[in-house]
Amino acid sequence: MTAKLQRPILVGGIGLSFLLWLVNSMAHSAAELGETALVGTMAIGAGLWWLQRQFPQTTPALTPKIVDRQSVDQALAQTGTMIEKLTTIAQQSRSPQDFTANIAQFQQQLTELSSQLERQALSIGVMGGKSVGKTLLMQVLSNYDIPQYSQPLTWVEIPEGQQNGLTNCDIVLFLISGDVTDPQYQTISQLLLQSQRVIFVWNKQDQHSQEEQPVILQRLRETMQGLLEPEDVMAIAASPSPVKVRQHQADGSVKEWMEAQQPEILPLTQRLSQILQQEQQSLVWATTYRQAKALQAQVKTGLNQVRREQALPIIEQYQWIAAATAFANPVPALDVLATAAINAQLVIDLGGIYQQKFSLDQAQEVAKTVGSQMLKLGFVELTTQTLTSMLKSNTMTFVAGGVVQGVSAAYLTRIAGLSLVEYFQTLEIDEQESGQFALNLNALNQTLKTVFQQNQQLSLLQSFVKQAMNRLSPQIQQKQASQSSAS
Repeated sequence: MTAKLQRPILVGGIGLSFLLWLVNSMAHSAAELGETALVGTMAIGAGLWWLQRQFPQTTPALTPKIVDRQSVDQALAQTGTMIEKLTTIAQQSRSPQDFTANIAQFQQQLTELSSQLERQALSIGVMGGKSVGKTLLMQVLSNYDIPQYSQPLTWVEIPEGQQNGLTNCDIVLFLISGDVTDPQYQTISQLLLQSQRVIFVWNKQDQHSQEEQPVILQRLRETMQGLLEPEDVMAIAASPSPVKVRQHQADGSVKEWMEAQQPEILPLTQRLSQILQQEQQSLVWATTYRQAKALQAQVKTGLNQVRREQALPIIEQYQWIAAATAFANPVPALDVLATAAINAQLVIDLGGIYQQKFSLDQAQEVAKTVGSQMLKLGFVELTTQTLTSMLKSNTMTFVAGGVVQGVSAAYLTRIAGLSLVEYFQTLEIDEQESGQFALNLNALNQTLKTVFQQNQQLSLLQSFVKQAMNRLSPQIQQKQASQSSAS
């Protein structure tokens, strides 16, 4: 880190020397000015580019959500509403008893969250990568009294990359012992957006000289500008390296030994004291809010499970309707096939399950959009080619016109239906519950690709073709009989 911070100073000195030399050269030879200026401009430009790379512009300040008591009460109320909704629709599932235990657990967790709004005990998470000193710092802090604070504190060690463990932590100490990496910067940004209280701690400052330490700390504060206040970025040494002590004896000999040093954590304990005294209530509110949102995600998973059970039979119903329609009225054009495969009523029925209310016009527009996206992504052509190849093995069924179109329409309807289900399930809870729908084409395309790839396994395709042929068998036989009698 030290070398990295000193390079700009070195380069700046070289650049200044070059400029002085350039001015001196101008005085000696005006004829050489053009060439010198060109070379100088190139060098200065390269230096400025390098400096800009080393010192990026200040990131715009984040604006984390301010969590007050009203926000917490709203989150808890919304969680309760979702649990009630899960309780209601679970009774309509094929196995209501499968959800009984989870619903009871959700209700218990919600009750506990409501009762903890006035708690005094706080939890502090210590987070960082390997070998940054998390365990040692926790041991040191456990043996130190935080000034002017007497409430119990729980210390939790969180390995870097396991942010889920921070949901229950009121404060996060983010430890580093070297440079700040981009993933670490992004992690801190995400924590702040989740209303997490973060203190950035540079540990092992004793590995640098006394002159270097304030320079490095200032650079870290500049890096964190826009995310954290300067007082929330600090330097400590939880376990300073021992110092060699030499003592001259009366007989002229020298006695040497390694003397342990006391932890240098005063800036951290003082800042913790200020935060714990001034922000304790808001810390509890923010943690309860995060816990409520985490519980909502669990309830949402249960809701999606039940809703998916309700959606699958509807998708199957419409896929066989599409198969029968396309078989009876085969269309060679891929765009017509794609449009015919996506029924607007399917969109309305699936939307009703996921509380996305569509008018007929809106449903038709969504169906048209899904069909056109499947066509643009090449799914329609690939589907017809794959199924044609598979159906050629059965001459009797293949010769009956419309088989490929019928099976393709059924398959595309299934892909569209499953994609809409996946898309609805990825909506945020507020979007799901609001009933207001706005199609995100990028998200829809990604969902279509994922679902299509998942259903391209040979075994799944073979099983689907077999089901489709069983469904179309009566119509195939009827069509073959008609063709035979006509001939």
